[in-house]
Amino acid sequence: MNANPPPQPGAGAASDTATAGFGVYVHWPFCKAKCPYCDFNSHVRHAPPDEARFIAAFRREIAHMRALSGPKQAQTVFFGGGTPSLMAPATVGAILEAIDAAWPLTADAEVTLEANPTSVEAERFAGYGAAGVNRVSLGVQALDDADLQGLGRMHSVAEALAAVAIARRAFKRVSFDLIYARPRQTPEQWAAELRRALAEGCEHLSLYQLTIEPGTPFERLYGAGKLILPDDDISRALWDVTQEVTAQAGLPAYEVSNHARPGAEARHNQIYWRYGTYAGIGAGAHGRLVVDGTRRALFTERAPEDWLARVEAHGHGIVSDEALSAAEQADEMLLMGLRLKEGVDLARHARLGGRVDEARIAALAAAGFVTRAGDRLSVTPAGFPVLNAVIAQLAQ
Repeated sequence: MNANPPPQPGAGAASDTATAGFGVYVHWPFCKAKCPYCDFNSHVRHAPPDEARFIAAFRREIAHMRALSGPKQAQTVFFGGGTPSLMAPATVGAILEAIDAAWPLTADAEVTLEANPTSVEAERFAGYGAAGVNRVSLGVQALDDADLQGLGRMHSVAEALAAVAIARRAFKRVSFDLIYARPRQTPEQWAAELRRALAEGCEHLSLYQLTIEPGTPFERLYGAGKLILPDDDISRALWDVTQEVTAQAGLPAYEVSNHARPGAEARHNQIYWRYGTYAGIGAGAHGRLVVDGTRRALFTERAPEDWLARVEAHGHGIVSDEALSAAEQADEMLLMGLRLKEGVDLARHARLGGRVDEARIAALAAAGFVTRAGDRLSVTPAGFPVLNAVIAQLAQ
């Protein structure tokens, strides 16, 4: 009799996800204004929120998530939004203290805060650094004043570049975002803008192609023919320029939209992409925790005031808590992992209950879209522009 039978599909969920890391995501749902392209859970309020009340609610929800997750060390914390740089540094510090009490931060923990590059918010950078933030992600979005106005941003190019300089003095690690494939943008213009961004000397860039999201003002303008985006050929040329210019500057893509100097990758996001576990705290946050050996998908109430009321009444704002089947876990792992240049470990995928069609892998490899080395399956540079189609073929 075999004393060590092989694991059943999905049985390795707890141990497999543990090796991919654990992080904490904190959502601050407020913005000064809603950008016309944005479909994130962000809300504009005329009166400033009661930060003391929110701190108390964050503490209670952190305690509840700690009871679900059990003891862990947090390798990363990410303050996202919304606009977390609207919070007072003392609020950020209080939340970090609560996280550290629940899930002690590792000595080298990455603590990221998203920030807008306005001069008012840049004045708080030193305070965030003192509170424990060691990495900032700036929503620059464009280095063209007319396009910034079109995107609904509240800063100028000069203000953004000044904020980048302040951030580099205040934090060990700095990243910023840019959006390309904007109306009327040419590959030549984008190459020049990208080189200007790279000249700032930051270690990480997130470069997103503008997409039309449902329910946004841009969707209405696009549907009315008042917003004209680059066609497929120009969009592909913009993609190619992005890869070429960043690689030449020493920031190659390590994920479909993210570029970094070797060793400067966003460790928090890698926990998502490598299918680790994370607690989601705040209005509209989602998490993936292994509870009593079962991986669960948790979602909190999106409306900030309703979330606050739920936490004050029940100790948490969770509105959905779903046990993920083996097949769902495997599909999520494939969906997230193939975004990374490193790809996915098919042996781990199988332990989570996944199955891949070898004939489809062979066909995609023959077409030049994927490559396989042992158990490691990766998307090629030719496959990344059609990543969704590649994943759809593999996940069927």
